[in-house]
Amino acid sequence: MSESPKKLYIKTYGCQMNVYDSEKMADILGPHRYELTDDPTSSDMVILNTCHIREKATEKVYSEIGRYQSLKKERTAEGRQFILAVAGCVGQAEGGEIIKRAPYVDIVLGPQAYHKLPEMIERATRAFHINQMDKKKGKEYRKDKIVYADFPVESKFDHIPAVSDNPRVSAFLTIQEGCDKFCTFCCVPYTRGAEYSRPVGDIVAEAKRYVALGAKEITLLGQNVNAYHGISQSGQGVWGLGPLCLELSNIEGLERLRYMTSHPKDMDDALIQAHGDSPKLMPFLHLPVQSGSDAILKLMNRKHTVAFYEEVIQKLRHVRPDIGFSSDFIVGFPGETEKDFEDTLSLVERVQYGQAYCFSYSRRPGTPAAGIETQVDEEIKKERLQRLQTLIHAQQESFNQSFLGKSIPVLFERQGKRADQYLGKSPHMQSVHILSNGDNIMGQVHEIKVIEAFDNSLKGELQ
Repeated sequence: MSESPKKLYIKTYGCQMNVYDSEKMADILGPHRYELTDDPTSSDMVILNTCHIREKATEKVYSEIGRYQSLKKERTAEGRQFILAVAGCVGQAEGGEIIKRAPYVDIVLGPQAYHKLPEMIERATRAFHINQMDKKKGKEYRKDKIVYADFPVESKFDHIPAVSDNPRVSAFLTIQEGCDKFCTFCCVPYTRGAEYSRPVGDIVAEAKRYVALGAKEITLLGQNVNAYHGISQSGQGVWGLGPLCLELSNIEGLERLRYMTSHPKDMDDALIQAHGDSPKLMPFLHLPVQSGSDAILKLMNRKHTVAFYEEVIQKLRHVRPDIGFSSDFIVGFPGETEKDFEDTLSLVERVQYGQAYCFSYSRRPGTPAAGIETQVDEEIKKERLQRLQTLIHAQQESFNQSFLGKSIPVLFERQGKRADQYLGKSPHMQSVHILSNGDNIMGQVHEIKVIEAFDNSLKGELQ
């Protein structure tokens, strides 16, 4: 009789790259008889794929870990193994400290070590069985501390499955990891390591596999995705993101291509021109600026000025007039004056965003900005954030309203709450919902007429 499958629960925090990594961990463990479940209480293994980007992220992870302590005790008392693993950037940053504070955690691993999961599980299983035998003999419990928080020499992409067999309409594909920019507010260089770009041939092969499984849209991912510099398919020379996007646009069956997250400094002319040359490259770009003040950008070590950022915007609009933008803003960075903040509002007014993500500055442990003495008062940060969000909200509403009465192509990805309701995405990343005429339009691109526009979505009808 074959062994029954084990249940795996993965909780994912943070960015799309963590979503991609969680999918890959599930792919790695599939051949080892682990099946995904949505119920952690019925699982044999829980992986917390963590994010370290926000303040107090570590303490939130410890709080989440604590929820599984009683479950771990119950399973152990029954003689059944329950593996608890902490992965991701908190695992990278904290390492063995996690097991010291929470000894019921079995495995800690950083984002570069997912390919070692089967080996780690084997060690954890061996330790469990040894302790079960020792318990019967009255011996003291011994803990095997399984921690992989170093940056390995080999790439994890050389060891993990390229693509799972799970079909999806829209797929994520990581092409680059790490960052060499060292913005003073960011922990990514310390938790994800130096920039690494996958070879062009590997990326094209993975993209083709996704398309063969039914993907119509691929989003290329990287901590600093437009710093991509991968070995070409011939092995002679290095390609940037622009040539890579043009190559991927040639894949038959692929209808849409996106990438995120970008740094303004790495928007080179070849990538900008690709937006004009490839209709498959969608006309919506997330391009974080963080502040509209040159003084604050310098303190952030962003390596670009406001004028440079606006020049990039103008170049993109020249080659692709219908392009829209989203961005990230940090309000109340240490040393930010009222004038600095007003410069940010002025930039927002000039650019006119389709959407943006606005945050109050929060200290990330271990980053240079955390030690700056001129921290902005919390009440001031709160008031400035409200003013910025009000402006961004008005622009987003105006952006969506501008599509009223227009015909736009929508890629439908899933059904809504009603059987005849379908949800999809516009080229500009707007959520669109329609009522179908009974046909199954899942995974298809259809022209729809926008009949209503809301703050965060559009309503349409099939043409």
